Amino acid sequence: MSSIYDKYEAVIGLEVHAQLTTQSKAFSNDVNEYGAMPNHNVSPISLGHPGTLPTFNQRSPEYGIKLGLACGSEIREQNLFARKNYFYADLPKGYQITQFDTPICNGGSINIKLNDGSKKSIRLTRIHMEEDSGKSIHDQDPMFTLVDLNRAGVPLLEIVSEPDLRSGEEAYQYLAEVRKLVRYLDICDGNLEEGSMRCDANISVRLKGASEFGQKVEVKNMNSLRNVQRAIEFEIKRQIDLVEAGEPVDHETRTFNAVDGSTSGMRSKEEANDYRYFPEPDLLPLTITQEYIEQVRSTLPALPNELFEKYTTTYKLNEYDASVITDSKEVAMFYEKVVSHTTNYKSAANWVMTEVKAYLNEQAIHLSEFPLDGQQIAEIITAIDSGKISNSAASQKLFPALVSNPNKSVEVLAEELDIIQQSDDSAIQQFIQEVIDANPAEVERYKSGDKKLLGFFMGQLMRVSKGKADPKKSNQLIKNSLDAL
Repeated sequence: MSSIYDKYEAVIGLEVHAQLTTQSKAFSNDVNEYGAMPNHNVSPISLGHPGTLPTFNQRSPEYGIKLGLACGSEIREQNLFARKNYFYADLPKGYQITQFDTPICNGGSINIKLNDGSKKSIRLTRIHMEEDSGKSIHDQDPMFTLVDLNRAGVPLLEIVSEPDLRSGEEAYQYLAEVRKLVRYLDICDGNLEEGSMRCDANISVRLKGASEFGQKVEVKNMNSLRNVQRAIEFEIKRQIDLVEAGEPVDHETRTFNAVDGSTSGMRSKEEANDYRYFPEPDLLPLTITQEYIEQVRSTLPALPNELFEKYTTTYKLNEYDASVITDSKEVAMFYEKVVSHTTNYKSAANWVMTEVKAYLNEQAIHLSEFPLDGQQIAEIITAIDSGKISNSAASQKLFPALVSNPNKSVEVLAEELDIIQQSDDSAIQQFIQEVIDANPAEVERYKSGDKKLLGFFMGQLMRVSKGKADPKKSNQLIKNSLDAL
């Protein structure tokens, strides 16, 4: 049923701040490390003491170029820095070093896939380098706001999208793709809960078919993909309600409340001129050569979209399997190691997505702690494909034994577990005769036309052979034997 909300569409742009995983901060040699004691990773430079000078971290532009190349952006050769002036208690210098009108990357796009299977390309406006501020903590003291300056000066990339998003779901998928991309590139851990990747959403609404944008509102403090979606969905409804009631939508910055899913006003929205940008006098222009850009390009890993394409076309995996595998770089790289030793790509995907991931979940460990390598998983698959062991014996007996004894070979463990299948016709035939002799009543029923009993005889054969009879051969041999009676 249609409602007033169906008359409108949302116009959404996201600003994503990704903390870079460099060893030191952007403009000092302070340690860049999450989780240290408050106010320990600081120095006179990051504390903004008079007379201190910034020194440039060369990893920041390298990481910016990596991301720009992965997004198809244009890389700027001449880069300048600016001071963005504003005062907060957690900004020691009273200004932030950033890039204003010369971002390191212009343009580019992020491709997303929605739940209904449709795809959409979200354009990027820019990617620029800057430093982070400190962190204000409001929930540890009932009377005071505490300030931790460990984060002050940590290098950031700000990724600004065009206002191409139209729903909370699109924003969720976009942010998930950005997180996946920075993780594949090893430039940011993408942890929204810890704040190493943060997202601000600019949201407005307009009547469908209108060309002009409505008044935008910025929403901050969303620490998960789901909360970004929730905040946007709440804000869309709130703005439509205001428009329908004839009330103005204020140009403001709002904060998100994760408890009830609402947003509330923080302050009026600043404009660019409020920050009084001017060139950073203590940093020389940064020149990036085409030679250096190509050097960085040569270090790029296989990206998730490229792997997805390979898995669905070359390896013939379905889109679900390819999506699950490429969702995590660690899982995708482990799968790559498995398929470097086997061409049974589907079986490799099944083992990685089921047995391997189930073991990781049960043990609550990371894939880096998994005791087996890709070659050992491939050896299990080869043993199954060659008929040496059954799939059930491999998953129920061999795999648990192998993770407990990773230094033993698949073949040795299969021998010790006595799960190597009998594929010799004469040996299987002996088991079949034993089953036939032990079940005369069922044999008579089968001869009378009850062919469904073939499954019963196969079950008995597996019991008698202790699961060692090759099912493919056994099924035909037992059918031949029964039909010949």
